[in-house]
Amino acid sequence: MPEPITVLIVDDQQLQRDGFRMLLESQPDIAVIGDVADGAHALSLVRRTPPDVVLMDIRMPRGSGIDATERIRSDEHVLAHGPAPRVILLTALELEAYRSEAERVGAHALMYKDAPPEELLAAIRSAAAIDGAQ
Repeated sequence: MPEPITVLIVDDQQLQRDGFRMLLESQPDIAVIGDVADGAHALSLVRRTPPDVVLMDIRMPRGSGIDATERIRSDEHVLAHGPAPRVILLTALELEAYRSEAERVGAHALMYKDAPPEELLAAIRSAAAIDGAQ
């Protein structure tokens, strides 16, 4: 059996993180390695335990998901251990307002937080497959 896709969840709302965790942990091919409330903690965890995919909220009180994605995808310590994790940015607001910034920082995808579960799972699997992680 192949190694599971490892995922880090980053969202300032505990209920949102818990919901994503429940969905992801119901999948036999996905393992959640952690969940954190902001981008600074995300970078710290990625440096210690690099996931295949990061689910990242765009709007958080202690820094944007755009800034955190840029830091994770360009961090020398992260890159020294292999390719940077793929980041899926999530928003409850208008997608088009963030599309160009998401592309600029190298996000794999930009999705609504309330996307159907099968779309989120497909995006995670697609992101993991790009680097040959799975």
